[in-house]
Amino acid sequence: MNTTKGRVLVAMSGGIDSSVAAVLLHEQGYEVVGMTMKTWDYASAGGSKKETGCCSLDSINDARQIAVELGFPHYIIDIRDEFGDFVISNFTDEYLAGRTPNPCVLCNTHIKWDALLRRADQLGCEFIATGHYAQVRHENGRYVISKGVDENKDQSYALWGVSQESLSRTLFPLGAMRKTEIYDEARRRGFTELVNKPESYEICFIPDNDYRGFLRRRVPGLEERVAGGQFVLRDGTVVGTHAGYPFYTIGQRKGLGVALGFPAYVTAIHPETNQVVLGNYDDLASTATVVGKLNMGKFASLEGRGLVPSVTKVRYNHDGAPAFLEQVGDKIRVYFEEAVHAITPGQAAVFYDGQDVLGGGWIERHVIGELPIPAELAAL
Repeated sequence: MNTTKGRVLVAMSGGIDSSVAAVLLHEQGYEVVGMTMKTWDYASAGGSKKETGCCSLDSINDARQIAVELGFPHYIIDIRDEFGDFVISNFTDEYLAGRTPNPCVLCNTHIKWDALLRRADQLGCEFIATGHYAQVRHENGRYVISKGVDENKDQSYALWGVSQESLSRTLFPLGAMRKTEIYDEARRRGFTELVNKPESYEICFIPDNDYRGFLRRRVPGLEERVAGGQFVLRDGTVVGTHAGYPFYTIGQRKGLGVALGFPAYVTAIHPETNQVVLGNYDDLASTATVVGKLNMGKFASLEGRGLVPSVTKVRYNHDGAPAFLEQVGDKIRVYFEEAVHAITPGQAAVFYDGQDVLGGGWIERHVIGELPIPAELAAL
């Protein structure tokens, strides 16, 4: 086969997306090297559910089988130490700080890409590739991530933190395809086991979706340390006791165990006092937010550009809301045209210009009437 397009290291989880990505690149003339990353050993965390997803032995074997059938090399790398030291520690620390982390974004931007690029250099690969539904192009000296064609599967939100240097060597073979086409490609090649394989949507190190149980196992004595905190209203009125502030998230309604005569939601978390603030749905509304630890995409910076219109997503499954962006130093202030509910510190905010990712960062706080409204907006 002609392999003039170069050598590419493909991250293969064993699922249908990354497997088809590897197959397509192989058929397009790239010299493919497959690599599966062992990020987490769930049994070591004391979980009750069988290990599934990208770290399981079955998934590793599925990835290797594709490589064997197509005749390209496949490697398994163990990055559990670097993954655990960074992603797991951050996950725990964020909950203990009263924030709600997004470990998948953190893993993509700080662990997987770095790990892949280091191994790519060792193996003489010019490129790396993944099965993400996103696209990347080079324009005006910048590498720009844009949404995948299949907006129902679009994963650009999770990639805002990938550096320009990393993007310069990244391929997204599935970005211009729809999920139905991926299934068709797998069926056409006889990979029916991939078509029938259920997809995993859990955090890889919490396959039972019980993050509270994970925290209890991860931090010995945590439950005793934080139990008996107060549920309070915004005016400070105590309305009950709770199990401990790390076990709640902004916007949570279920599992509160307190009756107030109206649907109650978690609206704020105060770790310093072990208090969880409750309110109604309207109390979750924010008109602005402050975003830090930025990574800019389409432009190197928004400073000096005034108020920049965008659609801003404040969590992965958020449709996005029209907003104006104002960069002040290393922070971006986001002013929403209409109030947005349940903006959560610790989650990522990603800014879009049409289909393109302008950049993103980590939500530091949500704001209700605290930021001065720019004169340009006040005049509208």
